[in-house]
Amino acid sequence: MKIIVPIKQVPETSNVRMDPETGTVIRTGIETVVNPLDLYALETALRLKERHGGSVTVLTMGPPQAVRALKEAVAMGCDQAVLVSDRKFGGSDTWATSYTLAQAIKKIGAFDLIVAGERATDGDTAQVGPGIASWLDCPLATYVAKIEAISDSRITLERLVEDGYQILSMPFPCLITVVKEIASPRLPTLRGKMNSRQLQIPVFNTENMVLEPTALGLKGSPTKVVKIDRPKVTRSGRLVRAEDDEQVASAVDQLMSFLAAKGIV
Repeated sequence: MKIIVPIKQVPETSNVRMDPETGTVIRTGIETVVNPLDLYALETALRLKERHGGSVTVLTMGPPQAVRALKEAVAMGCDQAVLVSDRKFGGSDTWATSYTLAQAIKKIGAFDLIVAGERATDGDTAQVGPGIASWLDCPLATYVAKIEAISDSRITLERLVEDGYQILSMPFPCLITVVKEIASPRLPTLRGKMNSRQLQIPVFNTENMVLEPTALGLKGSPTKVVKIDRPKVTRSGRLVRAEDDEQVASAVDQLMSFLAAKGIV
């Protein structure tokens, strides 16, 4: 069984800065980690390999330093890794990103299953996984919470939906996106870390991939950010400090008066 897992590096800090001109995340100088939701996809793929045999290839699209995310995945147990990196990919929206990753997967070769995380914590769109399936013209199941069974030609799974769960069967090759309920991610092992140091990670770029130049990067992204605003939280109120019994009684009286004025009590 040949499994491919696309992952992403996301900012570690919640203080994300945006480029006001391009509308994209400024990643320079920000510590990054593997997208937490992609860890569930990695764990799912590794468990399937342990049960059914085969291999797991992890790939990511990003700058050269994204190789750290790939090595972490290899340290968890992945067999191979691919870095998709080129300055021409910069500024890609979900459309351009899914196109580029799909072309990279075609270059990797035949596969049985692609396992992706539900979404990335920075963009929060949940569009790249389905986008890859669309470009590859393969069956798709999103929000997978459990894999029920696997045969030589089909996978049976359980999807998380609004009113419960849905049982679905699909033929291989196909793509699934998984939710947290599917597994608990493992930690990298010492042996895995040693393997990741020795692994030679190929780089796919515009020179060795078959790509449509007009579909790449910022210019190939139909999604345009028109305006960026940082939300302002304003709260008007009165702070009442109560440090003794008399002040506590006064504070309670003031609170009750306030609630009565609002018609709450």
